[in-house]
Amino acid sequence: MSDQLISRDEIEKAVRGHNADYVEIRIDDTAATRLVYRGQELEEIGRTQSFGGCARALVNGGWGFVSFNRPQDIRTRVEEAVSQARHVGTETSVLAPVDPVVDVVPLDVAVDPRTITLARKKEIFDSYNARMLSVDGVTSTNIVYGDAHKHVTFASSEGSYIEQERIDVISRLAATARRNGDMQQSSMSLGALNDFSYVDTLDEAADTIASRAVELLNAPYVEPGVYPVVLDPILAGVFCHEAFGHLSESDFVYENDRMKEIMVLGRKFGRKNLNIVDGAAVPGLRGSFKYDDEGTPAKKTDLIREGVLVGRLHSRETAGKMGEPPSGNARAIDYRFPPIVRMTNTYIEDGDATFDELIGDIKLGVYARNWFGGTTSMEMFTFSAGEAFMIRDGKVAELLRPVKLTGNLFTTLENIDGIARDLDFNQGGGCGKGGQMPLPVSNGSPHIRIQDCVVGER
Repeated sequence: MSDQLISRDEIEKAVRGHNADYVEIRIDDTAATRLVYRGQELEEIGRTQSFGGCARALVNGGWGFVSFNRPQDIRTRVEEAVSQARHVGTETSVLAPVDPVVDVVPLDVAVDPRTITLARKKEIFDSYNARMLSVDGVTSTNIVYGDAHKHVTFASSEGSYIEQERIDVISRLAATARRNGDMQQSSMSLGALNDFSYVDTLDEAADTIASRAVELLNAPYVEPGVYPVVLDPILAGVFCHEAFGHLSESDFVYENDRMKEIMVLGRKFGRKNLNIVDGAAVPGLRGSFKYDDEGTPAKKTDLIREGVLVGRLHSRETAGKMGEPPSGNARAIDYRFPPIVRMTNTYIEDGDATFDELIGDIKLGVYARNWFGGTTSMEMFTFSAGEAFMIRDGKVAELLRPVKLTGNLFTTLENIDGIARDLDFNQGGGCGKGGQMPLPVSNGSPHIRIQDCVVGER
């Protein structure tokens, strides 16, 4: 572990005594396991270990950043970061105030993947791969499994010293079916914080994924048009994260004049039933932690409350520049990168409807579930659902080939006229920004109903 390679005393000495406005050090010690299957082939299996650190310094508004792998060089690396900052700083340094913290956060683990042998992990995923390939019509599979134990030490010139540990567990299962040149895919992404237990329970999921890929070969395409659409918690959570969450990251707003005009606090974006939040203080999710990578305590931040924009996500610097409180959203994927403003657990809160109530008065609509991906450009979005069904006369009807949903974020938020009370979280994804990916996050939502949504073939 990192504390065996470099002591607390050495770390704290290294951040003191510099002619800088602010200095911090982050030490990252990570051990990871990864398995990758493609069809019958096990493409990758193994364990890796990495150790490194970084120093960041702020002088006259300019940042210096240096990463390193030799703990013996820590004092020199901090001096280099200070020197870099001096060469670029020409303004006043601004950081929102945060009380210094000294804390060691213990690892709260359920089933520890480090206690499961690599041979046993391979045996589990060999079984899932065989189950999917045994389904008639499935011609290929793709499985990715990973777990990573991370111990991070943070120290600042303001007096903070924090140690945190976490174990991230992820898996993705996908099956592809082909017939006469036609191809369809079904997949599922799952994850957990500090818990391996779900990994050993995916027999039924593997069977469902494979069968659904074959079913999709017989499914019709949707007739493109404008429909009332109901999204399941997974797809609605992805929509919340991708289309709205990134616009709530304050560095994006601060650096973009158009977004400054649009993302004005107090502006109405939805109906009174719409509440969107982000917070690492929500326990037990992949985006959860006690302190961010600047030592700011985690919290829950209201972004939209009763349809009105009331908050955004901050680092200490963006909070200071914009005159708003820090939200604990400065995150770095590892020691090679400085922290930037990132989401944690972003979700739409529960409403008061049931799923049956959401679909009950829809004469003709679409029920879209799961996700394959999507793109956003400012406030415009396009998302691909993993699977979809027609809604006819208030009932879920025939399976469709996967559809794509297109629209303007702000119009779509206004068109959310129904929210169920069945909040669930998608923990299988990872977020990318600024070359740092995949950062562990969670997103979630209840089922939601959107009126007048543009639906087309994927």
